[in-house]
Amino acid sequence: QVQVVESGGKLVQVGDSLRLSCIITGSTAGITATGWFRQAPGKEREFLGRITWSREHTYIADAVKGRFTISRDTAKNTMYLQMDDLKPEDTAVYYCEAKRGVSSSEDHKNYGYWGQGTQVTVSS
Repeated sequence: QVQVVESGGKLVQVGDSLRLSCIITGSTAGITATGWFRQAPGKEREFLGRITWSREHTYIADAVKGRFTISRDTAKNTMYLQMDDLKPEDTAVYYCEAKRGVSSSEDHKNYGYWGQGTQVTVSS
């Protein structure tokens, strides 16, 4: 089994920066990528970006490109989401997800593991 725990969400102001963390433990053999998603009330889960585990290639969704970056510290089994210039529309619950296999990393349905999420609220 794979355990995923997100942390770092909080109330921030417009224009602030925030870094979310995700610790991934357990039976991680075969994990090919981990990604960040978010879900705002009444909306579908939105893909933000992912990092591959073999070569640590990152991909950021166009909607947040230039403001969000993903990185990984393999020694700490931790993935990060750095968010800059936050806007009210970034308010959501942010999820870290892990997947095996080579299916599309932009589709939440292809991920087998995720955490409880961490709330980010951007106040104007």
